[in-house]
Amino acid sequence: MAPPPERGTFKFDKYQLVMRILRESGYPLAEHAPPPCPREWLEAVHDPAYVEQVLTQTVPRERERRIGFPVTAHIAQRVQHTNGGTWLAARLAMEHGYAANSAGGSHHSLHEGGAGYCVFNDLAVAANRLLAQGDVRRILIVDCDVHQGDGTASLMAGRDDVFTLSLHAEKNFPVRKAQSNRDVPLPDGMEDDAYLDTLARHLPEVMDSFAPDLVLYQAGVDPHRDDKLGRLALSDAGLDARDRFVVAEARRRGLPVASALGGGYGADQHKVAGRHARSMLAMAQENARFAPPIASTVASSAPAMNDERWRFHAETSGGSAARASRPR
Repeated sequence: MAPPPERGTFKFDKYQLVMRILRESGYPLAEHAPPPCPREWLEAVHDPAYVEQVLTQTVPRERERRIGFPVTAHIAQRVQHTNGGTWLAARLAMEHGYAANSAGGSHHSLHEGGAGYCVFNDLAVAANRLLAQGDVRRILIVDCDVHQGDGTASLMAGRDDVFTLSLHAEKNFPVRKAQSNRDVPLPDGMEDDAYLDTLARHLPEVMDSFAPDLVLYQAGVDPHRDDKLGRLALSDAGLDARDRFVVAEARRRGLPVASALGGGYGADQHKVAGRHARSMLAMAQENARFAPPIASTVASSAPAMNDERWRFHAETSGGSAARASRPR
């Protein structure tokens, strides 16, 4: 893991804590290193001039302030692996039903630059590359972070092969919202039952009408009632039910799901990391109720995996990754 930057307010230590909690959860873990995202994949989504600034650590200070931390050599390397991680998680999900990147979900990154603790938009980069490779024909991006996925909505706007669905706190960041294919703004203080009812009114209908081949899920835990930057009021049980519902609705339709970590903030990083780890465990448990996808479009170059195990894909030290596993 890249060391925390000297400037900025983002807490980077939660990522290592997530992996520690997963390893101590009782589920076997097999770790994998995601490849760094090739430059051309990034430039297919982001302004090549901005990509150059990140990779050479010459991002203007004004842009760094919008991101929330300085873009150092460590950060530049880290975000390349994070973007590679979401792509790899999607490839693994197509083979095994579910996989998770324990980083990523950087949904505020726009074409011309990063913002809101996001440098490159791994959801958009992964979606664009998977479609360009012919791995899938249509991708649904479900964003349940408490903040609207404005960057993802903007980057994917106008495409008929990507659908963006965002459930977010209406009065939270960003002030100026982009237009997703479907935005579901939520009132402050919404609790479990109302949230889950809202999700149930929208997600199944979108899945049936758009008919995707793959779901990319931004599984931010900042809708939690104790989150420092959230304005909703979900409990631990509510987050668990949310994540299980997303996976179940996809898997009952035979759709693979790849999740990215997303937002989660608080003074106690152990508690925040615990919410992220529980989220991934809940989704893996739900996935275990379903058979693997009937037809995988993963190319033969995809990493070989043990079919008797659940999978996670999760970032750890140096950009390595892990999948949680348990016999079916």
